[in-house]
Amino acid sequence: MCGRFALTLPHEAVAGRFAARPDGPMPPSPRYNICPTQPILTVRATPEGRVLAPMRWGFIPPWAKRVGDGPLLINARAETIAEKPAFREACRARRCLIPASGFYEWQAAPDGGKDPWWAEADGVVAFAGVWSLWSGPEGPVASAAIVTCAANAPLSAVHHRMPVAIAPEDYALWLGEAGKGAAALMRPAPDALFGLRRVSRAVNAARHDSPDLLSAAP
Repeated sequence: MCGRFALTLPHEAVAGRFAARPDGPMPPSPRYNICPTQPILTVRATPEGRVLAPMRWGFIPPWAKRVGDGPLLINARAETIAEKPAFREACRARRCLIPASGFYEWQAAPDGGKDPWWAEADGVVAFAGVWSLWSGPEGPVASAAIVTCAANAPLSAVHHRMPVAIAPEDYALWLGEAGKGAAALMRPAPDALFGLRRVSRAVNAARHDSPDLLSAAP
């Protein structure tokens, strides 16, 4: 799974990397400890071109009566996304990219706690995502989930799942700009895409958001 991630690039750099037009109020930048239910940056295709827009991290299915109903859907499993009622329509028609600098995973420690590991990309990486536009008493809310798959060899030593990473040459296919065949992209990332290091348990607390969270633990 992916329960925390970071995005340290300025919005302008992210927009340029994805050839996307900023749309809507941007969340703070940089961010070192992005948590579920917070706004995240997403890239989606429109008839007028790609847009970079904030969405709630936590997919709201169309039948929800209000934000927060039911389980918090921050991840969608690649193996079942096309069949799950919450995600199957979005998987066909509402796919997005979620820019990130890397993500955190946790490993059980001998003392009974959990040690966080930082999986760092070189620059910015695009997680595969699906999104929803829900309307209810709170008004319209755009929300998204990160698609996950089995971990590659390096990550499997820490956790058995990882986010699906979309290569730049495949952005158009995942976004639906280049026809069909996006299902083939839902596979583990190349082993060399992420560098791994153990970091401080300070990241376990959502209130912490600073550059030192990415430093190697002593």
